[in-house]
Amino acid sequence: MVNVLYTLEEGGKRAVGFKLSDGMPIPEEFEGKFKFARQKSKLAGTIRGSFFVIKGDYPD
Repeated sequence: MVNVLYTLEEGGKRAVGFKLSDGMPIPEEFEGKFKFARQKSKLAGTIRGSFFVIKGDYPD
């Protein structure tokens, strides 16, 4: 799953997050570039997630 948070207001939050099901292998493109933390969810069980913050200005 990919989550994107992008607010249009100046100085707003901007980030991209990745979530993997427990037992799902980390894609080759992500290996060594992201650290995945384990999270427990009542609905989804155990998942692994990582995120990065988008820096810079990207006009509409």
